[in-house]
Amino acid sequence: MIRPDLRAWLAARSESLVAAAILLAGLWLALRGGWFFAAIGALVLLVGLSLLLGAIRRLPFRRGITAPGLVEVDEGAIRYYGAAVLGGEIALRDLVEIRLLRLKGRGHWRLRSTSGEALLVPVDAAGADALAHAFTALPGLDMGAVSTALAHVADQPDAVRTVWRRPG
Repeated sequence: MIRPDLRAWLAARSESLVAAAILLAGLWLALRGGWFFAAIGALVLLVGLSLLLGAIRRLPFRRGITAPGLVEVDEGAIRYYGAAVLGGEIALRDLVEIRLLRLKGRGHWRLRSTSGEALLVPVDAAGADALAHAFTALPGLDMGAVSTALAHVADQPDAVRTVWRRPG
């Protein structure tokens, strides 16, 4: 009943749309009259605004699956199961650097551990959108800068950008 292109657009932005609906519900509640409903509505507005900000920052992480392999974030570790190349695992506590680079026309995350091991994860592999949640646990990471770099990875041929380095 819903056109496939509209369904795909809605699915990619579902988190943002739900946050916007919460924001509108808070506004409706705040305008019902009285200080009690205004206070409750203001709280709901703040929740909706924070959810919307997070959803907008995670939006570049949601991409079509065009790369081989599977990304899994589980129990504080990032795992990549490569279909054509070797995969690997890096614990978040051992992560010291995240770079975004373009290899052979495709964006990749280069994750480096304290022991010097590196893991290349395609940005458009299945499950790669879960990296947004994993990266937010890293100290000093600017999620806005990561989202901006990810949104422009297609514009910069053979570019390497360091998006995070462990402080200290």
